[in-house]
Amino acid sequence: MWSSLYLCIYLPFTCISAASITRSGSCQLQGRFRLNGMFKEGDLIIGGLFAFHLITVFPELNFKREPEQSHCERFYMASFQQAQTMVFAINEINNNPNLLPNITLGYHLYDNCVKLGVAFRSATALLSGTEETFSNFNCTGPPPVIGIVGDPGSTHCIAISSVLGLFRIPMVSYYATCSCLSDRKKYPTFFRTIPSDAFQVRAMVQILRHFGWTWVGLLYSDDDYGINAAYSFQKEVQLFGGCVSFSEILPLDNNQIDIHRIVQVIQASTARVVVVFSTEAYLLPLMDEVVLQNVTGRQWIASEAWATSSVFHTQRLLPFLGGTLGIAIRRGEIQGLHDFLLRLHPDSNLKNNMVRIFWENMFGCSFDTGGREGKRICTGQEDLRSTNTAYTDVSELRASYNVYKAVYAIAHALDGLMQCQEGRGPFSGNSCANISNLKPWQLVHYLQIVNFTTGFGDHVSFDKNGDALAIYDVMNWQPSPDGSIVVHTVGVVDEGAATGKVLTLDEDALYWNVETNKSPRSVCSESCPPGTRRARRKGLPACCFDCLPCADGEISNISDSIECIVCPDEFWSNTDKNQCVPKEVEFLSYEEPLGISLSTASLLGTCICSAVVVIFAHYRHTPVVRANNSELSFLLLVSLKLCFLCVLLFIGRPQLWTCQLRHAVFGISFVLCISSILVKTMVVIAVFKSSRPEGKNAMKWFGAAQQRCTVLVLTALQVIICAVWLSNASPKPHKNSQYINSKIVYECTIGSVAGFSMLLSYIGLLAAVSFLLAFLARNLPDNFNEAKFITFSMLIFCAVWIAFIPAYVSSPGKYAVAVEIFAILASSFGLLISIFAPKCYIIILHPERNTKKALMGRAT
Repeated sequence: MWSSLYLCIYLPFTCISAASITRSGSCQLQGRFRLNGMFKEGDLIIGGLFAFHLITVFPELNFKREPEQSHCERFYMASFQQAQTMVFAINEINNNPNLLPNITLGYHLYDNCVKLGVAFRSATALLSGTEETFSNFNCTGPPPVIGIVGDPGSTHCIAISSVLGLFRIPMVSYYATCSCLSDRKKYPTFFRTIPSDAFQVRAMVQILRHFGWTWVGLLYSDDDYGINAAYSFQKEVQLFGGCVSFSEILPLDNNQIDIHRIVQVIQASTARVVVVFSTEAYLLPLMDEVVLQNVTGRQWIASEAWATSSVFHTQRLLPFLGGTLGIAIRRGEIQGLHDFLLRLHPDSNLKNNMVRIFWENMFGCSFDTGGREGKRICTGQEDLRSTNTAYTDVSELRASYNVYKAVYAIAHALDGLMQCQEGRGPFSGNSCANISNLKPWQLVHYLQIVNFTTGFGDHVSFDKNGDALAIYDVMNWQPSPDGSIVVHTVGVVDEGAATGKVLTLDEDALYWNVETNKSPRSVCSESCPPGTRRARRKGLPACCFDCLPCADGEISNISDSIECIVCPDEFWSNTDKNQCVPKEVEFLSYEEPLGISLSTASLLGTCICSAVVVIFAHYRHTPVVRANNSELSFLLLVSLKLCFLCVLLFIGRPQLWTCQLRHAVFGISFVLCISSILVKTMVVIAVFKSSRPEGKNAMKWFGAAQQRCTVLVLTALQVIICAVWLSNASPKPHKNSQYINSKIVYECTIGSVAGFSMLLSYIGLLAAVSFLLAFLARNLPDNFNEAKFITFSMLIFCAVWIAFIPAYVSSPGKYAVAVEIFAILASSFGLLISIFAPKCYIIILHPERNTKKALMGRAT
């Protein structure tokens, strides 16, 4: 395709072969396109492509006769203003003695009718020239056009610039924004005075981010502009955390079935914001359907292609499009343009038929002398000052301002080319270009380095890709006094802003087309507050999620957290799960009720022991006290007192010394206690045996000294066990988080399991031996047989400590300590009451029984 097209267009730029020469020695055009345009001759011609019409009507093609050419409808006043701006700029340059002196610029402007076929025909006409015949076979002189301003459409520019690049003819577009055109390898001679879609997309995403709109719909035209912009938009939206609810292509052929379906998709979606990348031609049929189906409550985001388009500024569309936010190219001011536009009048030159078409549409008349039904004859003297259309409105010069800059860019490039000094030129051999035999590629070099400032103060230059400086205005569609739509500038998007703030918005000046006049919400799921995490809903985009509370011990301290953070070991999540707080340190303290109760019981036992000691000391000479060695009784009371007091070492915040002493004191106290009971039991048995003839000498070998020595030896063994244990693996304070994750249980580690086991085993062994001996001596003939009470006390002691083991293992945290304390208190009280209560009963309440005869059973 491109090779044949190359041959067709190449002919005007090269020497033509003999086969193409007619007998008269000249080449003739084989056909002519019926194109609408405006013309002015000059030394050098600049071409222009504009969308004077928005709709192209194609004839039926049956190829039984010569095909008719298409014709265009729906005249576009704003585009005609853009073309006249180019005419104005060229006239201004021609009248400027400091810019291109002695050179007169001309122009050839054509209508593209917003169709690629028509645009390509127009471009071909510009490249081929308009002369009927061609007889200059020397191939000298300037080309038919030195450059082209346009086309406004990205698809058109892609196709046309691909061909122009073959001949290195520059093309400066004022409205084509497809980022694909920045590819210098594909489009080496393409320039533009409008930022590319790469920046436009980022600018629109900045607006979405500013208002928190993460759930949006997307519509785009079925051309390179829409497809490339939509692709870039979807990638950028995902990067900032947004999602596209729906993505629909506006049909190329305005198919009503597809348009109806698209509007239903818009209405069914929960997305309140709809982003549209399209030109007016694609969007007009959709808006007609929006009105028909009464789709309101949507916030439209307009791309630069229609953000300032006047065709939508009607009273009919205000309820639907009011409040629209759009990205518009930079507004500028052109001094003298308004007066120039008003001075326009049609002439008799048939080649300038575009002016006549404009005149007919502006005043509703016709130049056809036969007249048209319902229309009057145009005189050509109608006054443009009496009109108020997009053509005469110069308050918002955007696309027209870009056209103005494009023309001046070519003019400044030409001026730089003409000022070249021979021997210092940029071309081979330091040569300069020859203006009388100008090659288009020479102009491309100067366009690439062009650098000037407009009368409005805007700097114009191109980067290495031919792109202009990136800056946009943010527009807001607001109601006007007459009920139509008026566009106001409410902000700026400037990536090169010195302040570093890309988006600047005057939110007080914004108009929202909702009852509250506040920014609408457009999210698939509301933001997850701190303390929760996002859980994506299956089968839906990432913006659709549920907010799940963080698990215990985890937090999220930001909104929309994807995952919860686990708190450090000594911290736990607070109630709201948004902050890690120090874990509650749990230990059995004196302040809590359980600690108070146990310490009270401990002190009570100590006091009782002290009271019993006082009683026994006062009645130390009585038979009850003296029975079975009163010294052992006092030793037993002291050991029981130590057992009660050791409980206090288990209560309170664990420290190194308390951890080391609690089990050692407990073990030694109980061994002292049990060994005293064991010796008392042995004394009972020895006394009984000594009362028999065969055991007269039993007490001889088990006197007071032997009893003390036995207690001392038995206790010393426990002291040795404790000493070895504490020296090798001493208990120490430990923060345990395994029992309860939300708390730190401050406890004492036992250090060595073997040491602790030996301590308990030794106590158990002594208790078992004492119980066995006491059980065997329970039926000895004595009116006051202490062995019975020792048996009962040992029974209580063993039962308590046997029950202690499973209770201790199954109790968490401080309750394990409480179980151990309870076992100590229970066994201590059991021993105290079982052994000493009967004696105190006799001493206090029945002193008559506190005699030797009563004890020996001889009292009457």
